[in-house]
Amino acid sequence: MIKWASCGILIQEMSRLFYDHLINLSKIEKLIKKHVKDSEARYEIYRLIDEIIHHRVIGCILDRLPKHHHKDFLNHVHKKPHDTGVLDYLKERLAEDVEEFIRQEIYLLGNELLELFVKPHEYDNAHKHNLH
Repeated sequence: MIKWASCGILIQEMSRLFYDHLINLSKIEKLIKKHVKDSEARYEIYRLIDEIIHHRVIGCILDRLPKHHHKDFLNHVHKKPHDTGVLDYLKERLAEDVEEFIRQEIYLLGNELLELFVKPHEYDNAHKHNLH
């Protein structure tokens, strides 16, 4: 899952995923650290964000992948979630740039998460500074 610098326990407990290198939420992490002082609460937030990201990434892939490839894709991810060969598998079966649409999906998700941590008037200013 995502490497959360301030929560080493999470890094050790969570497995690496084939898309981890495409995600950078350091700005979101800074906001979490600013607004959530309790380390256990931060851990839980990081865990939830990891889960949300995973569901969003898998969902956006399944939306684009022809249905007859779903089973193979899900089996591969289940057996070897860290294997970057999953991206190669997808590149062979999708016309779109897989890495780009995953980045775009995470960018959109970053905007949604940002809204949770800042007040509406602060969001406009933070969004201008690209906090993803």
